[in-house]
Order: sequence, then C-alpha cells, then structure tokens
Amino acid sequence: MNPPLEPAVANDDYDTPWKDAVTRYFPEFIAFYFPDAHRQIDWNRGYTFLDQELAQIVRDAELGKRLLDKLVQVATHDGGEHWVYVHVEVQGDPAGDFAERLFTYNYRLYDKYRRPIASLAVLADDRPRWKPQSYGYELFGCRHYLDFPAAKLLDYQPQAQALLVDPNPFALVTAAHLLTQQTKGDDGQRLAAKWRLAKLLYERNWDKQRIIDLFSVIDWMMQVPKELQNQLWQDIEQLERNRAMPYITSVERIGIEKGMQQGMQQGMQQGMQQGMRQGMQQGIRQGMQQGIRQGESALLERQLTRRFGPPSAETLARLNAATVEELEQWAENILDATTLEEVFKDH
Repeated sequence: MNPPLEPAVANDDYDTPWKDAVTRYFPEFIAFYFPDAHRQIDWNRGYTFLDQELAQIVRDAELGKRLLDKLVQVATHDGGEHWVYVHVEVQGDPAGDFAERLFTYNYRLYDKYRRPIASLAVLADDRPRWKPQSYGYELFGCRHYLDFPAAKLLDYQPQAQALLVDPNPFALVTAAHLLTQQTKGDDGQRLAAKWRLAKLLYERNWDKQRIIDLFSVIDWMMQVPKELQNQLWQDIEQLERNRAMPYITSVERIGIEKGMQQGMQQGMQQGMQQGMRQGMQQGIRQGMQQGIRQGESALLERQLTRRFGPPSAETLARLNAATVEELEQWAENILDATTLEEVFKDH
C-alpha cells in the first residue's frame, strides 16, 4: 500500500510532490520522460527502490542542492539476471556542477555494485538554455565521459494543450509544474488553472486512489491563499456530487486540513448574528467567484494568443463579459479548435 502524502509546508515546493509521484508511478514516469528506457525494461519482473543504498553513495559526494534522487533496481529484456541500477534525478535550479554530480554518482554506483548504471535527469528549472547532458575529461589519451539523457520540462511548453489530454499521469504533473511557474504571483490565474486540472482528474477513467494521489501532487505544487483554497474545495465538493464520486473524505486524509478550516469558520460564526453571517458569506463567495472568473478569462486570453495570435478588442470584450461556465466551455473547445470561431462555438 502506498504511504500517505505529507502536508504541504512551503509555496511552490516541488520536492515532496515529485518524490511521491515518482515513487508511486515509476513506470509511468519512465514511459513519459524516457520512452526508450521504458521499452528496454522488463516491468513484469518488478523494480526495487534503493534509497538507503543511494544515501550511502551521496553522503560523501554532496555537490549541490537536489530536488530528488532515486536509485531503482530494474531488469532488462535481454534474458538472465542482468540488472540495471537507474539513477533518477530531478534538478530544480541550474547548478553549474550538476553534470559533474551525475558523473560522480554514476562512477561511485558502478564501483559499489559493478553493474551498468543509467543516469537519467529531469530538469525542472526555469532557464530554457540550460540543458547539461554530458561530463567528462581527457588526459594522456585516456577518455572518461558520461552522456546522459535529460528531459527539460520547459521543452513541453509548446505541447501544453496536448498535456491536458495525455493519459499518462506525468503529463498532468508536467502541466501543473509549468502552470505553477507561469502563474507565480497571480493567485487568480493559478486558482483557475488548478481548478481546470482538478476537473481533468475527475474526467479520467482512473481508480479512486490514483485520482487522490495526483490531486495531492497538483494541490501541493499550485498553492493558493486559504480563502481561494476554500473556494476550490467547495467547487470540488459540488463536482463530486454531480458525478457521484465522493472522494473528498479521502482527500481530507492527505493533509489538506479542511476539517480544521471549517472549525475555525464555525467558531467565528458563533459570535455573529445570523443575518450578518449570511451577508458576509455571500459577499466572500461573490468575491471569490469574481476572482475565479477573472483568472479563467486571463488564462484563456493567454491560450488564444498562443494559438491564434493577439486577440482583437472584440474578443477581449467577449472574454470580459463571459460567465465562468462560458469560459470553461471555451477552454475545453480550444483543445480541438482549428479556428477562433470554433473556440466560441457552443456544444
């Protein structure tokens, strides 16, 4: 059984969500970012995480900040007991010594296990031109080099719409990562993007636990202020009632602390008169709804600009006057639309 996820502790913190997602869905992780490696691995023979063994290796080779290290033992299709130790690293900032660190880990792991070592890197930074893929040296005719595949998350930006319909869970994880970077400092847009990803999760034909796990990763990455998070919970509850999918009680167990938030709200309400309480709640809700609408509109405007060029004044006016439901419908239309007119077509 998968261990429970820990509660979030910091804004835009990618460490634990990446770690949890890779650990729980390792085959899908390899399939999405490293399809050639995925085809060579015999997944029927299982795989084993070797975190303790990796910790012994890196203890004396601490060369910089890491978001994630994983050492995984897998089998290949070539027959016999030929095992490969796959070192997976997700790097969150463009460290100058990153390639050297992978080089060091690779030869230390080989020295310990005397097995082929595959070093795979996912680069989660925000600098498009930083993409290390090799490290080594030459001396007196001796060559010692490590070439390693690196998946750059920013390279998926042109495929942003395709990520939303890709069945691999790491497509949505990648989309969440990119949207977290794009909406930094804009809570309204982040809430709108987060709500869209949450709805996509419920549209997948996935089991209950996978939906909960992936929502937790998205929720951890795309943090918003508490009042907007409360609005998101209300929308998710309504979505679950409409779809007869009561997952919210399980989501509570992953550390969202919804119950504590409700208790605080109830305590404040006990000191207010009934009419005043209802008026405040209505005003807060209206303000949140307006924030969601503005975020949806701004996000759709950016998508239209990317697909069809800068929108006209007429299009901008239409976005500003639209309801949340209309904006959500147009956001779904844009996935398949080939013209601007098809985006605003009603279904």
